[in-house]
Amino acid sequence: MNKEAALRKRLVELLRGKGAHVAFEEALGNFPEHLRGKGVSGIPYTAWQILEHLRIAQWDILEFSRNQKHVSPEWPDGYWPDGEAPSDDGAWDRSVSDFNRDQKEMQDLVSDPDTDLHARIPHGTGQDILREALLVADHNAYHLGQLVMLRKMLGAWEK
Repeated sequence: MNKEAALRKRLVELLRGKGAHVAFEEALGNFPEHLRGKGVSGIPYTAWQILEHLRIAQWDILEFSRNQKHVSPEWPDGYWPDGEAPSDDGAWDRSVSDFNRDQKEMQDLVSDPDTDLHARIPHGTGQDILREALLVADHNAYHLGQLVMLRKMLGAWEK
């Protein structure tokens, strides 16, 4: 395997949560419905807020990476949901599904040999796809760690 293919493989693994941090499915799997909008002292966000923030930020980075007409949400309010809990019974599942779809699309983007990982994104300010993929992985790892801590504090972590 050449160096570029190896880099692409490692990026996909990192985006999937392989390595030193918990994967999305592990952090959110079987999250008790009655705790999704519950906060705890010392953590400023609920699981719902963190999940939505993860989804919105990842979507924004993906769309920025591939769509010159993309307009990012206003910072910081546009990256967080309005409420502490899902607005309806299906909101959690839709957010999880959208996150997974966008994560797969970012993986596909970095896996594609036609994607130049090092070329500047023409509509950016110096970013490239490699930087954006690492940003997604780093951001996700940070907030997934928060979710695990929140689950532990809520007594909902079985690991």
